[in-house]
Amino acid sequence: MSTIDIPARTPDMLGEPLTPRERVVLAELGEDVTLDDVARRLWVSRNTVKTQLRSVYRKIGATTRAEAVAWARAAGIR
Repeated sequence: MSTIDIPARTPDMLGEPLTPRERVVLAELGEDVTLDDVARRLWVSRNTVKTQLRSVYRKIGATTRAEAVAWARAAGIR
């Protein structure tokens, strides 16, 4: 089983803090759901979720969903 490296940016190192909505979207990723599922739960379009996730990935230095989920768990977002 491989391990996922947590990106170098920790919550206290973020240049830009995550918005409340970005935190919600990031927390949703921890479940086995599609972006369409997340969009339906949050009453937004799939494109809105994708845009919010791009912003989250940029802010936390993640390049994959697995990295983002690992970062969120380490940061206590869930």
